[in-house]
Amino acid sequence: MRYSVSFLLVLFFVGTSLYSQTLEEDIEQVFTDFQLMGMSVWVEKNGIEQSFHFGLKDFDRNLEIDAQTKYRIASISKTVTALGLLKLYDEGLFDLDDPITDYLSFPVTNPSFPGVAITFRMLLSHTSSIQDGSGYNGFLNATFSQNPIPSLEALLSPGGAFYTANMYRTETPGTYFAYSNLNYGVIATLIEAISNERFDVYMKNELLNLLGITGSYNIQDIDNIDDIAVLYRNQGGWNAQFDNYQGVMPSPPFNLPSLVLGTNGLFFSPQGGLRASANELGTILQFIKSDGTSHPGIISEQTLQEMKTIQWDFNGSNGDNYFDLFNRWGLGVHHANLSNDDQICLEGEWGTFMGHPGEAYGLISDAYFSEDGEVAFSFLTNGSFLGYQFGNTSSYYTVEEALFAVLCTYFNEPLAIDEVAFESITVFPNPVTEELTIEGIKEFPVQVKLFDLRGIRVFEKVMDDNENTTLNLSDIKRGLYFLEMEVPFGESRKRFKLIKN
Repeated sequence: MRYSVSFLLVLFFVGTSLYSQTLEEDIEQVFTDFQLMGMSVWVEKNGIEQSFHFGLKDFDRNLEIDAQTKYRIASISKTVTALGLLKLYDEGLFDLDDPITDYLSFPVTNPSFPGVAITFRMLLSHTSSIQDGSGYNGFLNATFSQNPIPSLEALLSPGGAFYTANMYRTETPGTYFAYSNLNYGVIATLIEAISNERFDVYMKNELLNLLGITGSYNIQDIDNIDDIAVLYRNQGGWNAQFDNYQGVMPSPPFNLPSLVLGTNGLFFSPQGGLRASANELGTILQFIKSDGTSHPGIISEQTLQEMKTIQWDFNGSNGDNYFDLFNRWGLGVHHANLSNDDQICLEGEWGTFMGHPGEAYGLISDAYFSEDGEVAFSFLTNGSFLGYQFGNTSSYYTVEEALFAVLCTYFNEPLAIDEVAFESITVFPNPVTEELTIEGIKEFPVQVKLFDLRGIRVFEKVMDDNENTTLNLSDIKRGLYFLEMEVPFGESRKRFKLIKN
């Protein structure tokens, strides 16, 4: 078995850490104990990012998982889809409490409550009363196999070819939580109707590319098909379940030309079909946690704060809380770590963990950040030879519990030496026009380097003391750069993303 540690270049590279080797060994122990096919973990603590990769992304061809490996991340995709819709909201194209029927070419109304509008907010928070009824799976199959592609109207309107009476719940829309994949199919359909772009194209151009993410909801967008992890289950031996391309890019779907914008957003699986790496999930977590400051100008601080605001809170009877795992929800964001059953790290002052779990085709995934502390993580595995067992102390699986215990121990350990060197450093203004100020340096001398997106060094300077902590960048061309600091001279490093105006 071979494993490696890779570091997320976009924001930070750490040279050595007092605890990183122990963390790596402990994560590898989880990988070994649960006999996982492959595993990727990205973790951030106090601005320090690390990623760890073990096992195989393709069993038949013996291809190893690395930092570029992209997994079909299952339901974490919903949080990213929510970001796509919220970007349109941020642009003033609808209000969260608008009836969705006003934006579609067909009505979407619970027949039991014809006078109660289903709204964008309800879809995002799983309180719309729409559920994955008996007609849902047949409609999904038809979406990928029929030509022309059916419209959601055939599933959600009484009398439609796929409509069943249990497509809507019996509770009043807006009053009851029921987790539903179909909610996010409707969201993707609304994204198309409002943006007038196909869902996968809109998400790539208006969100993923801007975040520097090369993953996509469309497999044809992936540059190297060998970067995709095959998903496995043990069925008398490892058996591929999904994304088993064997190095050959699949042809575009035969019925894609028949897709009419704004009629069926399920075609690119907004509820679970995003392919992304563990590091790319880290970028998404940082973006939401930072209220957009990690990538300015994409979605406003106010909208991202609204995304994280509690929209539904379980009171014992106002929802199906899914074995006590789902007890609080924002707009596409799960609020966990409230009790023993949804615990990630109750030990310590971490508060709520926000993010999303996922499961499909043998994959398990998690991506969460702490509301109160500077910690975050993502976890992806493409299969367990032992299968997955319900947790011993929570509603998560035992493999998740084991990983959470390792991460919680790491989160609660005191700062390592190189973390102390960087914990108080800030750089401003960002974006910068002429002079950049660096504050909070505790050790001198500091070597400062500036790299462009190609990794070419365009600026270098040594800071000797507090009298010399301003950089003149007026001669640097406009664009995105990475500011790297070494203290002292290569023993530890930190990188900041910097925009030059």
